[in-house]
Amino acid sequence: MKLLAIDTATELCSAALWLDGLSGVREAQRGRGHAELILPMIDELLKEAGIGLRELDVIAFGRGPGAFTGVRLAVSLAQGLAWSVGLPLVPVSTLRAVAARILQRPEAPARALICMDARMHEVYLGCFERRGHAICALGGESVASPSSIRLPADWSGATVCGAGSGFAVYAAELSLSLPGLEPIDRQALPHAADIAALADADGLAGAIRAEDAQPVYLRDDVARLPAAVASSMQSSN
Repeated sequence: MKLLAIDTATELCSAALWLDGLSGVREAQRGRGHAELILPMIDELLKEAGIGLRELDVIAFGRGPGAFTGVRLAVSLAQGLAWSVGLPLVPVSTLRAVAARILQRPEAPARALICMDARMHEVYLGCFERRGHAICALGGESVASPSSIRLPADWSGATVCGAGSGFAVYAAELSLSLPGLEPIDRQALPHAADIAALADADGLAGAIRAEDAQPVYLRDDVARLPAAVASSMQSSN
């Protein structure tokens, strides 16, 4: 598959070109100004490969969660590019992208809890498993306070690693609510290269029309809280 992947949901702004395998990557980490960075990155990647947007099969993008402005930027840019050449889009969870980077490490176990700092004393979280070469979500993604998080009952007794900026910002609270869980990478962020690989692995089954692309903020989607998280939050109120 030939695809372009972009992500601007966090402080890491990145783009990746996938031409039946990773062809090129551009990344820059800074707090703001992603709108000024991402288009030149895309242009450089396409020029280096000698390929135009029309020659791609799909455009993949990090659909969130993440910074509101960054997630909106990725969605609107992906829509604009796709509309301009009539391509479909593949939305990819930024939490799953972090999980893919972590769970493919040789030292990583098969299960990971991803926690990204959501500000307002909350984290975006999701549980993921490596099944063969696939990275699969276990349940839905959510936003919650660090002290309310519990691992799924299905993971009882299993080795689980943690990753994401939430483990750096809320280290003390997460260590209390998740005893025995060792963070493997407190600085892990979503990368366009991982979004590209996930989109390629998923194929076009999850492709959508450009006009159907939506950002995922999670704060407006509390109905998707995993049962364990929802239960613990209710009991703490």
